[in-house]
Amino acid sequence: MRTVVLTMKASVIEMFLVLLVTGVHSNKETSKKMKRPKFTVPQINCDVKAGKIINPEFIVKCPAGCQDPKFHVYGTDVYASYSSVCGAAIHSGVLDNSGGKILVRKVAGLSGYKGSYSNGVQSLSLPRWRESFIVLESKPKKGVTYPSALTYSSSKSPAAQAGDTTKAYQRPPIPATTAQSVTLMQLLAVTVAVATPTILPRPSPSAASTTSIPRPEPVGQRSQEMDLWSTTTYTSSQNRPGADPGRVPKEELSTQSLEPVPLGDPNCKIDLSFLIDGSTSIGKRRFRIQKQLLAGVAQALDIGPAGPLMGVVQYGDNPATHFNLKTHMNSRDLKTAIEKITQRGGLSNVGRAISFVTKNFFSKANGNRSSAPNVVVVMVDGWPTDKVEEASRLARESGINIFFITIEGAAENEKQYVVEPNFANKAVCRTNGFYSFHVQSWFGLHKTLQPLVKRVCDTDRLACSKTCLNSADIGFVIDGSSSVGTGNFRTVLQFVTNLTKEFEISDTDTRIGAVQYTYEQRLEFGFDQYSSKPDILSAIKRVGYWSGGTSTGAAINFALEQLFKKSKPNKRKLMILITDGRSYDDVRIPAMAAHLKGVITYAIGVAWAAQEELEVIATHPARDHSFFVDEFDNLYQYVPRIIRNICTEFNSQPRN
Repeated sequence: MRTVVLTMKASVIEMFLVLLVTGVHSNKETSKKMKRPKFTVPQINCDVKAGKIINPEFIVKCPAGCQDPKFHVYGTDVYASYSSVCGAAIHSGVLDNSGGKILVRKVAGLSGYKGSYSNGVQSLSLPRWRESFIVLESKPKKGVTYPSALTYSSSKSPAAQAGDTTKAYQRPPIPATTAQSVTLMQLLAVTVAVATPTILPRPSPSAASTTSIPRPEPVGQRSQEMDLWSTTTYTSSQNRPGADPGRVPKEELSTQSLEPVPLGDPNCKIDLSFLIDGSTSIGKRRFRIQKQLLAGVAQALDIGPAGPLMGVVQYGDNPATHFNLKTHMNSRDLKTAIEKITQRGGLSNVGRAISFVTKNFFSKANGNRSSAPNVVVVMVDGWPTDKVEEASRLARESGINIFFITIEGAAENEKQYVVEPNFANKAVCRTNGFYSFHVQSWFGLHKTLQPLVKRVCDTDRLACSKTCLNSADIGFVIDGSSSVGTGNFRTVLQFVTNLTKEFEISDTDTRIGAVQYTYEQRLEFGFDQYSSKPDILSAIKRVGYWSGGTSTGAAINFALEQLFKKSKPNKRKLMILITDGRSYDDVRIPAMAAHLKGVITYAIGVAWAAQEELEVIATHPARDHSFFVDEFDNLYQYVPRIIRNICTEFNSQPRN
């Protein structure tokens, strides 16, 4: 009997080897004949609108030159599908005007879209639209098959001019030889299982490549081969061990509608960084309580591209970013990421962490949006082991709103070890109590959740979002008299250009206006005429030299009436007057009127200008607001000093 069994085993093994060699040979031949198709990124033109493309999510390549205003964009961060795809990509900061690859994801329509100026593109407002989209960097999402050719809503595709195919992508058919090979292997597996528990070898990757669907995968992963191995062993996904019967097979993902992407709360559009304490002294239990507060904030904020975005930095000896603003685009993913954070240990160097965030965190590459206030919430167990005052001052001057949550401060016998007494008040944006929380015990930390969320979302009170460079109405009053001359007048305009370049220009940030005067006055452009830096610089360049006398007093009155009377109430009013001679009229009364109306006046005199007249025109103290230059060609040297004085004056305002 034993001889018969051994003979049967030998026959089965022989048969197995023959079939295996045949199958491998067949697969090799098939792979030679049919190479796996590569994923090619479709290219579109600048005028292609997202609404014309049916695919719910896709990767495309934009050409250069899509910054042109003729390619209309509607919205900010979340765009109406009536927008140019490539124009929206530039506006969002994902691309520049040189073009490149982007990932586009369709989302639900909004009841309104707000226009804004960003990255050289002026987007428009729209009251309502049926469909929206967001633009991301072209990093493929794991498990999603992106089309190599786009499907358009009409037969005549705008992409046809770009040489793109408009037919829907179809899965390549499975060759008959491969299907036969799989059947033989399954049959052989059953035969061998009856005779002996011999383990089958895995099919070669070359065989797998003939039946897999081409889709983007991170380098180094072999999920396609693993999936194919499963399908050759079992007849259906329902029969696989541990298979989820409700899971959609990967082969069908490209035809399934994607889940709606949470857009976030538009009433709380902030860019938020949490600085969490990872020092050794905090302990594991309190570190866990700290993470629970973060998870609660993530849930309460309703994270999304049209609302708040949140990142986390942990500090100890040195700070480290766990994830930035664009890493997680919804509250669920953010909470999951927070749960995985582990404690780093070390000292409690808060000042170093604040400097790190100021220099590195709020960048465009990390998802920072120019239209959203920057907010930092610093959590401190006890007290810092370094100084925070100087680092916090630089952060505030960069427009960052700093909040502090201090837990279990120093006891009376511990105060001798505190490096910087009253550190929280030296750090926060304002010392009026709005920006600071003190918690007596870690077990009471959860009580700060609701008031913290309410305060960080109160964008009208985020005072540190306003800086010396983004919160002024600046009116240039330019002497165009005959003594200046055409060449020197162009030098003056270059001086005005150099100053203007230092400011953040938009209808909600700093605005620029200009008046030219001789005996008469002329409004070159008002505060509300141009809302972007390129437009302002072009307007300055176009100002024509007038020639005539020098009536500086009348020019100041004209500027107060025609420029500063239309200034916004929440703007600092700055007048920068440039003249090359003594005025033919009195300047004292007009200058006093400007000072009484809250206009901060800088007077710059060149060549024959009268020093005592400049000091009368300038705001007190005159040494900080009046400047004399012997030659027009030396005007440029005073640009840094004027900017520094403007910012020093702004930052010296009381923080209460």
